[in-house]
Amino acid sequence: MDSIELTIRSGARLVTDLTAELTRFCDGRNDGLVNVFVPHATAGVALMETGSGSESDLAAAIDRLLPAEDIYRHRHGSTGHGRDHVLPAFISPSLSIPVIDGAPALGTWQSLVLIDSNTDNPVRTVRLSFLPG
Repeated sequence: MDSIELTIRSGARLVTDLTAELTRFCDGRNDGLVNVFVPHATAGVALMETGSGSESDLAAAIDRLLPAEDIYRHRHGSTGHGRDHVLPAFISPSLSIPVIDGAPALGTWQSLVLIDSNTDNPVRTVRLSFLPG
């Protein structure tokens, strides 16, 4: 297994597109699986369409499901930080993607994204691990 860590500066963005980094990591490899893992208690990764308004739709859905108000028992950091700790139960901190001939086998409109609502920590680590097939 080959593995790298990416340092992502998400800042105040909820959605950060990681597709280019994923594609570079897979380039030159044969068939296999790439695992994507975020070792944080307040972030997750997902496959979704980007650039079509889906990012703001996702933000609105998260706000409806997990309001940013101070209603959580987990209370430290910015207002509503407790929701950041609930987010990975809905948006997984890991996923696996098939790799075919050195390219991630994503659908036409799929992009790999980091989902991070925690503005208290703008720097994130994402681990990409390739397991040859």
